[in-house]
Amino acid sequence: MAAKTSPSPDPRFDWGRIARIALASRALDDLEELLNRSKATTPKEHVVQYQFSAKGHEVAQVILGTLLTGQHDAAGAYYRSRPLLLSLGLSLEDAHGSPLGRAGGFSDGRDIGVVCNLPRPDGGCTVLPMAGDVGSQYTPVAGWAQAITYHRDVLGDASYEGAIGVVLGGDASVAANGFWSSLTMATTLKLPMLFYIEDNDLGISVRGDMQTPGANIARNLASFGGLLVRDGDGTNPHETAALLAEGVAHVRSGAGSALVRLTVPRLNSHSGPDNQRGYRTDEEIADDFKRDPLPKLKAYMVPALMTARAWDTMVREVEEVVRVAVDAARARPMPKADDVARFVYGDDEQAVMGGLSAADRARLRGTDQPAPEGAVLRFAEAVRRTLDVELSANPRVLVFGEDVGRKGGVHLVTEGLQKKYGASRVFDTSLSEEGIIGRASGLAIAGLMPVTEIQFRKYADPAAEQLNNTGTMRWRTRNRFAAPIVVRMPGGFGKDVGDPWHSLSDEVRFAHAYGWHVAMPSNAADAVGLLRAAMRGVDPAIFFEHRSLLMTSDGSARYPGDDYVLPFGRANVLREGTAITVVTWGAMVHRCADAAAHFGDRVELIDLRTVSPWDKAAVLSSVEKTGRCLVVHEDNLTAGFGAEIAATLASDAFWHLDAPVQRLAPADIPVAYHTDLLNAIVPTVERIAEHIERVLAL
Repeated sequence: MAAKTSPSPDPRFDWGRIARIALASRALDDLEELLNRSKATTPKEHVVQYQFSAKGHEVAQVILGTLLTGQHDAAGAYYRSRPLLLSLGLSLEDAHGSPLGRAGGFSDGRDIGVVCNLPRPDGGCTVLPMAGDVGSQYTPVAGWAQAITYHRDVLGDASYEGAIGVVLGGDASVAANGFWSSLTMATTLKLPMLFYIEDNDLGISVRGDMQTPGANIARNLASFGGLLVRDGDGTNPHETAALLAEGVAHVRSGAGSALVRLTVPRLNSHSGPDNQRGYRTDEEIADDFKRDPLPKLKAYMVPALMTARAWDTMVREVEEVVRVAVDAARARPMPKADDVARFVYGDDEQAVMGGLSAADRARLRGTDQPAPEGAVLRFAEAVRRTLDVELSANPRVLVFGEDVGRKGGVHLVTEGLQKKYGASRVFDTSLSEEGIIGRASGLAIAGLMPVTEIQFRKYADPAAEQLNNTGTMRWRTRNRFAAPIVVRMPGGFGKDVGDPWHSLSDEVRFAHAYGWHVAMPSNAADAVGLLRAAMRGVDPAIFFEHRSLLMTSDGSARYPGDDYVLPFGRANVLREGTAITVVTWGAMVHRCADAAAHFGDRVELIDLRTVSPWDKAAVLSSVEKTGRCLVVHEDNLTAGFGAEIAATLASDAFWHLDAPVQRLAPADIPVAYHTDLLNAIVPTVERIAEHIERVLAL
C-alpha cells in the first residue's frame, strides 16, 4: 500500500507571512497568559487585566485575513480575533498596547483591549468596532454588506464591485439573535457576506450540543436557501485555505452569501480569570493540544517550502520582533484621565469613519429660521414630508423598518415613499429589531444615513444591545468610528386608548443612554426641524413620534420649510407667566396648555422639545423668575426624567424657589387599555390644573 503523501502547499498563499503572523500571535498570547498567572510578582502596569487568548484559532484566521484584499472589504470580529487583525495590518505594538490600556491603540484605554477595531478610510479591509457582548457583531456586517450593494448599484460607485463583508463568530454565538437575524438578511437579500464560524465546542464551559442541535451549525444549515455552506478542519492548513478561498470567491462573485465552519481547539481557558480545569478533564485538554494547528502548519511547510533550520530561525526572529513590540507598548504613556469625557458626542467633529462627510453636511446645513406662511400640516404629514425632502436632497438617505415600504408604516407615515424612491431606498425588513438597528449601524459606518422605524417604543427592547453599542461607538473607539443613525419610534397613549405594549413612553431610558440624542416634539413644525437636524447630524438620535399626535390633529402646525433645522437642546417658551413654571414635552404639552389657560398670565409653559440634551438654561431662567415649578410627563414618576429636572433645580435654583419642585406623572404601573383606566393613569387636563393650583397655593 502506497504511503499517503501530504499535499503541496497551496501556491495562492504566502505561507511564510502566514506562519510569521501566526507565530507572533501565539507569542503574544503566551506572554499575556504568563503575566496573568504571575500577577503577584509582575508589575501591575505590565498585566493585561482582561486577557483572551486566540491560541488554536490563529492559523485559520490569518489565512482568512490574507484573502480580505478588497478596497471596501470589512470584517466584524470578536474577542478571539486578534490574529485576523494582525494579518490585516495591526501593529504588534498596538496589539499588546491596547490590552495594557495604554494611550493610542483601539480605544486609548477606554475599552477592553481585545475589543478591537481598524478603520480604513482610504481603502483596505475595515474591521468594524467590536463589542463586549456575544453575537452583536453579525448584524452590523450585514449592514456593511448591504451598503456595498447600495454604493455599487444605487450610487454607481464601481470601486465597490466584488467587495464583501465577513463576520467571525464562535460556535456559541450562533445561538444569538444577531446570528439568525443577519443570516436572514444575507440570504433574502443575496448580500455579499461570509460567515466564518470557528468552532471550538465550548461557550466558556458549555459544550456545543447545548448551543446547536447536533453541535454542528454547518450541517444544520446545509439546506438553507441562498447560502453556500462548507465544513472542515481548521487545524489543517491546506483544507482551511481551500474552504476559505472557496467561500470568499463565491461571495465576491455575487452568487450570494456563504458560511464556512472550521473546527479548532481552544488551547487555553476562556479568559484570564477562568480556570478550564473546573469543567474540563485533563484528557479533554490534552486532546485539544494534540490538534494544535502550529505544528501542523510547520509540517505543511517543512520541507516543502523551507528547512527545519529555517523554521527555527523564523521562530527566533518572530520572538525578537514580539519582544521589541512589547517593550514599545510598555513604554507608551498612560491615557489622559482629563480627556476621558471627550467623544461621548461628536460636537460637530467628524469621525475617522462613519456618517456623512463634512462636505455633505456643509451642503445640507439648513437654517433655524422657519419659513413664513407654510401650509398647516398634521404631525404625520410633517414627518412624511421631511423624509421626502431629505430623500430627494441626500442620495445617502435610506428609510427602512417593518412595514414601512409597500404599506407605508403602521401609522402610514412613510406612505408613498417607496413608490417614489424605489425599494433600494425605502424598504421593508424582516421582523427583528436587533437586525434593524445593527444593520443601520453598519450602513452608517459605511457613510450612509439610515433612518429606521421601530414600530412602537416597547418593540425596541430586543435591540437594546445594538442601541447601546451604537451610542457608545464614538467614545469607546475615541472617534475612530461613529454611527449616526435616526431611530423613529412611536409610543405613548393613543387616541382614547392605551395598553402595556404599544403605549409605552419610557423616554428616560434613552435620556440615560450614552451618546444618544432624544427628540420628543409636540407639534408638526418642531418635528420637521428636529428630524432634519437628526438626519444631518453627527450623533445617533431617537426621534419619538407620539401616537396621540399621529392619530389626531393636536400637533398640527404650519410647515416651517424644506431647509428648517431645529437644533437639539433648545426649549420653546409657549406662554410667558409670572407665578409658576410648567415644564413638559411630547403630547403632554397640549394638555398642559389647556390647563394653563385657566390661570391667565400666572403660568409660564415650557416645551422642552428634546430631553437629551435638555435646555437647562431655559428652565433655570424661568424658575428664577417665577419661583415655582411643576414638571409634567407621561413616563413613570419614579426615576422619570422629571426627577432629573427637579434635582437640577434643587441644586442650581434653590435660593430662587418659593416652593418645592413638584412632579405630576403616572403612577408606577403599566398603561391600561380601557379609557377610564387610561385616564386614571395618564395626567389629564383636570389633574394638571389641580396640581398647578396646589403648587400656586404653597
